[in-house]
Amino acid sequence: MGVLKWVALGVCVLLAVPASAAVIEGRVVAVADGDTVTVLDARKRQQKVRLTGIDAPEKRQPFGEASRQHLAGLVFGRAVEARCPKRDRYGRWLCKLRVDGRDANFAQLAAGMAWHYKAYGKDQGLFDFTGYALIELEARYRRRGLWADPRPQAPWEFRRARREAAGGGVFGG
Repeated sequence: MGVLKWVALGVCVLLAVPASAAVIEGRVVAVADGDTVTVLDARKRQQKVRLTGIDAPEKRQPFGEASRQHLAGLVFGRAVEARCPKRDRYGRWLCKLRVDGRDANFAQLAAGMAWHYKAYGKDQGLFDFTGYALIELEARYRRRGLWADPRPQAPWEFRRARREAAGGGVFGG
């Protein structure tokens, strides 16, 4: 293989995998919603895991419970591997969750049970970002899951509307 091919392969690998990711292996013992689970790791510690690259409907939103149930069907009680480059402001691990070699984050998008969370796309490798964007487009086109609704409300818009209705407004005042 020529030098340029090796360089191209190296760049692809760097773009596809976060630089320093924690790996959590264990069993999913709880599914809070369509993008958050609890993993019991090998040391019997519970780890809160937020699936990266997706944002699922909130529990009180249309499709919120369907999204949670779909994710539970994929991962609850199963052995998983979570690749987690960092934690969020709530202390949850931000992870790509795999079960039987399958990307559960991607599966949520393919079933129309979540949005591709492009606002945090810089946290994804190029291949995941592109794949997630394309599978969301396919789910929209096929009207799968939440895309059957003619005007689905994105979770971040739902959360903002609830904050504003509670008097928080844009500036929290």
